[in-house]
Amino acid sequence: MSRNPATYRQILQECRRQVDSPYRAAAKTPLPLVITGVTGVAGYGALAYFQSRFPEEVYGVVQETDVDFPAPNLIYTNLRDYEVMARLFDGVGARAILDCAGNCALKACQVDPRIAWELNVDIVRNLARYARERAIRLVHLSVDMVFKGRPRGAYRDDEPTCPANVYGESMVEGERAVAEIDPYAATLRISMPMGVSFNGHAGAIDWIAARFRPNRPATLYYNEVRTPTYVDEMARVFREFLANDYAGVLNCGGARQVSLYQMAQIINRTGGFNPELLYGMRIEESCPVPPRVRNCSLDSSKLAEILGYPPFTPWPANPNHLPDSRSWHYNRLPNEPGSTPYMNRVLAFSPTLYPEGSAYLDNLF
Repeated sequence: MSRNPATYRQILQECRRQVDSPYRAAAKTPLPLVITGVTGVAGYGALAYFQSRFPEEVYGVVQETDVDFPAPNLIYTNLRDYEVMARLFDGVGARAILDCAGNCALKACQVDPRIAWELNVDIVRNLARYARERAIRLVHLSVDMVFKGRPRGAYRDDEPTCPANVYGESMVEGERAVAEIDPYAATLRISMPMGVSFNGHAGAIDWIAARFRPNRPATLYYNEVRTPTYVDEMARVFREFLANDYAGVLNCGGARQVSLYQMAQIINRTGGFNPELLYGMRIEESCPVPPRVRNCSLDSSKLAEILGYPPFTPWPANPNHLPDSRSWHYNRLPNEPGSTPYMNRVLAFSPTLYPEGSAYLDNLF
């Protein structure tokens, strides 16, 4: 079995075990809330969090073909059709939109830019128009790949964008669309969202694990570096910005720079997979199509300043899960835990959000 067996119901129950914030009382969320892009890792995690708090007032938007999507309160619509979208959103009385939609299939976007523009620009324009016309709150998600990367990474919010591929170009254009149409909206640039996926093999954790689980190899890059973030902590940041009036673009990356190869090492070892299945290389050795980013890590210090606290635990939270060499994933201790349930917990759920006295490693799934 190559899929992650975790279910939406289990993730929802886990969200209920967690506290809203270790720093302060939860922000007041404008409701009803509509969340787009819920089949992606960030949107899937956000939907579970918000539905665990407001089960009757949070709606997920899915395509009409996603008949097996496991959550309640779904809106089936094509977001490219503004009139239909507006009618359905009006029907639930939407007072806020969290836009997690987009197409991150790098090769598909590069080969056919229309795919990127339809999903990452045209849909964003529709959502921004709807929010502005009805004076409701819009929080739009962009990505770190609006930057191509540089040796030290750590891009600031106000630096000029410089995408490396069509996907990045379309995300830049999506940011511009929001700024032009709804200047009161917030755009948050996320990095690698670390959580369980809807289909069991999307996102960094599930895609890499889906290679290892049936004993298939995976090759990851030493010099593509990101700032990964636990999706449950991201959801709480989304809640803050849905409730405040910040307008403009803001970096929303994690607290630690991690390469794709290191991510794969961590997944390999915590998942208990065969270490010989992991290979690494530099991007320059493969000439990938589409072009890959290098170190596009984000400096999110302004985010912490606005919130008044550091919102993200460094990923991975356990220092014993942080590689110190390229062979680190081979160096396993006797009786060291390693399984899909263990991997899910320590890589997809932040220990910071578990109340004092609660056993973080209970109820593994």
